[in-house]
Amino acid sequence: MKIVLINPYEIGRQPFGLAQPAAWLVNEGCTVECLDLSIQKLEQAVLEDAALIALYVPMHTATRIAAEAIPKIRRISPDASLCVFGLYAPMNAELFESLGVESILGGEVEPGMVALIRRLKAGKQQTQSETSVCLDKIDFLAPDRSKLPPLSKYAQLIMPDGNRKTVGFGEATRGCKYLCKHCPVAPVYKGVFRVIPENIVLDDLRGQIKQGATHISFGDPDFFNGPGHALRIVRKLHAEFPEVSYDATIKIEHIVNYPDEIRELKQTGCLFIVSAVESVDNRVLAYLDKGHSRDDFIEALAFLRQTGIAMSPTFVAFNPWTTLTGYCDLLQHIFDLRLIESVAPVQLAIRLLIPQGSFILELDGLDDVISDFDPVTLGYQWKNPDPEVDKLQGEVMSWVMQAEADNMPRLDIFEGVWKLAHRHAGLPAPALPRNASGEPIPRLSENWYCCAEPTSQQLASF
Repeated sequence: MKIVLINPYEIGRQPFGLAQPAAWLVNEGCTVECLDLSIQKLEQAVLEDAALIALYVPMHTATRIAAEAIPKIRRISPDASLCVFGLYAPMNAELFESLGVESILGGEVEPGMVALIRRLKAGKQQTQSETSVCLDKIDFLAPDRSKLPPLSKYAQLIMPDGNRKTVGFGEATRGCKYLCKHCPVAPVYKGVFRVIPENIVLDDLRGQIKQGATHISFGDPDFFNGPGHALRIVRKLHAEFPEVSYDATIKIEHIVNYPDEIRELKQTGCLFIVSAVESVDNRVLAYLDKGHSRDDFIEALAFLRQTGIAMSPTFVAFNPWTTLTGYCDLLQHIFDLRLIESVAPVQLAIRLLIPQGSFILELDGLDDVISDFDPVTLGYQWKNPDPEVDKLQGEVMSWVMQAEADNMPRLDIFEGVWKLAHRHAGLPAPALPRNASGEPIPRLSENWYCCAEPTSQQLASF
C-alpha cells in the first residue's frame, strides 16, 4: 500500500513530524513517499496510486498552505483517502472536513495513522466518526528520514563570522506542561508532554550527523519540560560528537531557575537559546500567563551572557494590549540591552494569532476587541482599541519584509521600525549610534514566520 506524507512548511526544518510516522507506516508494510513543499513541487507522479495522502500541519502557515493544496491533491488522486495530522489539525477540523478530509489526527498521531491504514487494508469505512486527539504514551520508533530531501536543502546555521553549518533537527519531547494562553500547543496537549526515549533521539541525531550535520536544532516547545532528560541527551551527544553544537528553546523562568543545568548546556556545546519573551510589559505577560516578568527576562539575558550562551528572543509585539508608547518601550529595551542583532526583524512585526480553541478566548474584557472567526486567515479577527497601533503593525510588517528581501543589515531594519514607531506615537526618534546593534549571534537562516501569511513562492509549490 502506497502512502504519501506531505509537509507544507516547518520553518526550514527537516520534519521529525514526517520521519516518525514514516517509520510506523513502513513497519506496517507500507511503501512511503515524502514530499516537503517548502523545497519540492507537488508532483503528480508521486501522488498517483496512493491509498492515503496525509498532510502534516504543525503551524499556522503550514495549515494555510495545506488548505490551498488539498483541492489539487484531490484532483490528482480522487480515490486516495485524505488525512491531516499535527498540532493545527484538530483546531481546524471544520475547515478540513469541508475540504473532504476523512481523517484528522492530533497529539500522538502515529497509532491513529496505523489504525487508519489497517481499516483501509481491510476495505472498511475510511472516515473517522470524529476528530481524534491521542495523548497516550506511545512507543516511538527510530525516525525514517530516508525519503526526505537532504539536510543541505534545509535551513543552515549562520555563524557570526559568516560561515555556515549544516543543521540537523531533533526532538526530545512532544507537547508541553505549560498552558501559556497564546500558545497553540496548550489547547491540544492541555499540559501534557511526552518524552521521546534517549536512544531514539540519539540514533536519529547520529543518522543526521552522518549526513553532514554539524549543528543540531532541538525543536521541542520547551527543551526543559524534562531538564534531566534533556541533559542526559546532550551529555551523550557531546561525549560522542564533541565538535557538534546545538540550540534549544527554553522558557525564561527555566533559565532563571536552573542555573547549573544551563551552565552544563554551555559545556556540552549549546550556542544559543531561543526564548519566547513575548513582551516587556508585565501586564501583557500576566495576560499571557508566561510565568516570567520583565526583570526575569533581563536577569536571564545577563546570566546567559555571563555563561557564554547567546539568547535569541521572540516576541508577540502586537496584541490587544499593545500601546504606541508600549511598543516604543519594547524597542527601547531591545536597543538598551544590545539585542538588535539577536532579534529576527520579523519579531518586531508579529501580530497575535488567535486560532480555534485558543485559551486567549477565555480571557475577560476582550468582547469588544475580538470579532468572528475568519475562515480565510484561520484566526479570530481582533482590533486594537487604538486603530493607530494596527496601522503601525501593517507598516512595520511591510517594511520588515521588504527590507529583509533587500538583505538590509539588522540595524538598518531596526532603525526603520524605530522611526515608524516614534512617528506614530508622536514622539521624537532619537538617533541610533552605528554601534548600537550588539554582537552578532549564531542564527538559523530561516526566520520564525509561524504567524505570517504564506508567500507566493510557498503557494507556487503546488
